Amino acid sequence: EVQLVESGGALVQPGGSLRLSCAASGFTFSSRTMSWVRQAPGKGREWVSSITNRGGITTYADSVKGRFTISRDNAKNTLYLQMNSLKPEDTAVYYCARGNSYTQDYWGQGTQVTVSS
Repeated sequence: EVQLVESGGALVQPGGSLRLSCAASGFTFSSRTMSWVRQAPGKGREWVSSITNRGGITTYADSVKGRFTISRDNAKNTLYLQMNSLKPEDTAVYYCARGNSYTQDYWGQGTQVTVSS
């Protein structure tokens, strides 16, 4: 059974930083592209970033480019998202997903990130 469990969400002030983690199990993590997607209140799900199976290629939405960094540790079956210079518009539930920017087939339960003073 595929499981994706996110953690690290919190309330943070504008300009602050957070690091999200996603523990993966139930599949061969090191062979799959992984992504982060987010859903803000009242909006649809938005793709944020993807990383190829060995981490060689990373891609970002324009809205987070230069502020967020995706990474992975295949030895620990864990995906990360380092978020810096956070803005109120980054407030959302963040989901770890198996797949690329166009197609994902499994998502975690999500972790809440709130950026507010």
